[in-house]
Amino acid sequence: MAKFTMDVTRRGLLKGSALVGASLAAPTIFTRTANAYMNEPKGGSVTLGFNVPQSGPYADEGADELRAYELAVEHLNGGGDGGMMNTFSSKALKGNGILGKKVEYVTGDTQTKSDAARASAKSMIEKDGAIMITGGSSSGVAVAVQALCQEAGVIFMAGLTHSNDTTGKDKKANGFRHFFNSYMSGAALAPVLGKAYGNDRKAYHLTADYNWGYTTEEAVRSSTEAMGWETVAAVKTPLAQTDFSSYITPVLQSDADVLVLNHYGGNMVNSLTNAVQFGLRDRMANGKQFEIVVPLYSRLMAKGAGANVKGIFGSTNWHWSLQDEGSKAFVKSFGSKYGFPPSQAAHTCYTQALLYADAVERAGSFNPCAVVEALEGFEFDGMGNGKTLYRADDHQCFKDVLVVKGKENPTSEFDLLEIVEVTPVSQVTYAPDHPQFAGGSLGTCNPGA
Repeated sequence: MAKFTMDVTRRGLLKGSALVGASLAAPTIFTRTANAYMNEPKGGSVTLGFNVPQSGPYADEGADELRAYELAVEHLNGGGDGGMMNTFSSKALKGNGILGKKVEYVTGDTQTKSDAARASAKSMIEKDGAIMITGGSSSGVAVAVQALCQEAGVIFMAGLTHSNDTTGKDKKANGFRHFFNSYMSGAALAPVLGKAYGNDRKAYHLTADYNWGYTTEEAVRSSTEAMGWETVAAVKTPLAQTDFSSYITPVLQSDADVLVLNHYGGNMVNSLTNAVQFGLRDRMANGKQFEIVVPLYSRLMAKGAGANVKGIFGSTNWHWSLQDEGSKAFVKSFGSKYGFPPSQAAHTCYTQALLYADAVERAGSFNPCAVVEALEGFEFDGMGNGKTLYRADDHQCFKDVLVVKGKENPTSEFDLLEIVEVTPVSQVTYAPDHPQFAGGSLGTCNPGA
């Protein structure tokens, strides 16, 4: 991971989690003060909490998220070239911090574990005075930390979380998600898969055994079955699994002709590698070429899997090759600082930091309820992906979705995915009460006072 030398304050770096047992043994109780709201900034600075996986299966995404957050802090404080602050349709940010207060930050290691993520977020809020928590590369983590932030009375700007649950049954008034979700992946992918592979396929799903895996499988199954595909098996795999050989063998013994890997990060790299080693890419089944699908892709995963990704379809929230002005500005800033293009995780986290800061500026207050009001129904552009809406009903962003596939002839170690379709937002939009998002209640904002 690159060495960071930014002129900002870093306090309370939380690696590991000796805190977990002590802090979670009893119900979480946040100390209430006479302040108008939780952690109201009193001096010349404001502290944000960056809670990312610095260890575990999603550590690569976490490293890129942290790079992006530090770049956002630099830009908010007036450093660098300003990045997407220059292309953002809102012009509230001036490069003088947030409401004139210098932006400082603390970090935590989620370890891609819900308990560890809650412990680090709790420490950043209670000990370091963080007024906003953001980050994460796991939907299980996102749901857990979002609930804690709702209880604490701070804003949670979700990082990389793709499960329908985050803005579905587990949605919270204090939480916001810029990243797309499982339903959107299924809606965008199905027409492309049908055109490429036909409508009479038999699919075998391997699914990460937590909420993201479940909703991604459900979304892809429902969208592909609706066009005629048959699901012949769906098998859950542990998040900590590193060798998927024992899960690939039954695929060979089934009558499936498509394998859907509902895996992310290191899990996807390992399961795809095992599938290729077992000859699935060269296999014929039911008179058809056997195919593999990866519903959620990232550049970092493609790099890890190498040549194995060639020709494999998937979806992604954003890609560094986009040519809109916002994307180009971000790629230039990030690339100049770190020497390589940003991932979708980096883009989401950078964007979330700026969207929070902008909402505070537009609201004229750090009060969480003022921030919620500023973000609900907020429409913006210039941040990549075209025009975007933060829907008030569930705090989910709606924007175009990218369908990609692994490049057959990459020109560099970063040029591994190609965009095959930009799916318009109208095709991935759904009603707030859609069955895949049923249950739960947004509730009301908690200022924590």
